[in-house]
Formats: sequence, C-alpha cells, structure tokens
Amino acid sequence: MVQEGANQESAEQPAETPAPVAAAETSTPAPKPAPAAAHGAEEPPADPLEKLSASGKESLDASLDVLKEFSPEASALDGIPQVIIEKQHALAACQLMKDDPRINGQMLLCLACVDFSEYFQLIYVLQSLEPERTVVLRTNIPYSDATISSVSSVWKAADWYEREAHDLFGVDFGGHPDPSPLLLYDGFEGFPGRKEFPFNEYQEF
Repeated sequence: MVQEGANQESAEQPAETPAPVAAAETSTPAPKPAPAAAHGAEEPPADPLEKLSASGKESLDASLDVLKEFSPEASALDGIPQVIIEKQHALAACQLMKDDPRINGQMLLCLACVDFSEYFQLIYVLQSLEPERTVVLRTNIPYSDATISSVSSVWKAADWYEREAHDLFGVDFGGHPDPSPLLLYDGFEGFPGRKEFPFNEYQEF
C-alpha cells in the first residue's frame, strides 16, 4: 500500500517544465549592397570620335579639309570616320573624296538608304586600297523632296545601288542613266522599303 501511495503521489506531481531553449544567436547580417546611382546621374556616353585610330583621325581630318567649303560635320561609328553634308553637295563631295589622294576613295563599297520616318539618310561607304582605309559620307533627304543627284558618274557601282533605293524608298536620283526598276516590276504600287508601307494589306496578285 505504501508503495502504491508513493507511486500515486509521484504521479500527481506536475512534470518539470523543460528549460527554455536559448534563442539562436543572431547571424551576422549580410553586407548591404552598394547604393544605386542617383536617378539621372548616369555617365554621359563616350565621344565616338575618341575611339578613332590614328589613321581614322587622319582620314577624318583630311575629309573635313577637302570638304570644308560644304561646312561638313564630323562623326564616327564603330571606329569608322564619318562626314555629314547637305544633300545639294553630295555629288561634288563624292567626286572630291574620290580624287583627293589623302582620301583616295576609289571604291564605293556600299550606298545604303535608311528611312527615319521624317527623312531618308543616304550612306556612302568609301574605300581606299592604298592605304587601306574606310570613310563614310552621309546626307539627309526630306520626305517632301526625296531627290538627289546621282553619283553613278563618279562610281559605276552606284548605278544599281541607286536603282535599288529608288525601287524601295522612292528616292529620285537626278542624272541617273537608267532609272528603270531593278527589284520591282513596272506598275508596282508603293515603296516597300518605307516604314509606312502597308505590308499587312499587301497582296501580290
């Protein structure tokens, strides 16, 4: 009986409350990221003229000097010197850049037309073989007067380039010997190189 009572008394005693687990030590906070640059405090883009090589700067300086009577503007893209002039000077400028020995633009690598919605830009890529150098001549043509003198008398290669630009963009090249369609058929309506051309509505036949 005594044993039983002892057991009963022991059973009636409340269980000991376990000791609270110590809180885990706080880990060291991660370093805060560097504060972002203040809005509008971005560094200005680098001047493209600074990326020109010594020969590129020499070609640009020579081009600006040769075309100085046309008030040219200097530019550059991807390390290639570029000169910008008004469209009425394009033919004379191309002839000078071909004939002047400092530029020696004997080869017309490309003549491209780009639609900027309010105006077209013609890009003449000229190549000198000795020494091997590239110079770009650019001029803008307004939508309202999409005409410019042909340079096919300077480079025969301009013949097809200009016919292509006429087909796709509607640019008229005054003095071109054969402005007949090159890529499109006679009677094609519109100029598919222009941004405004309705491709979604176009039907071939």
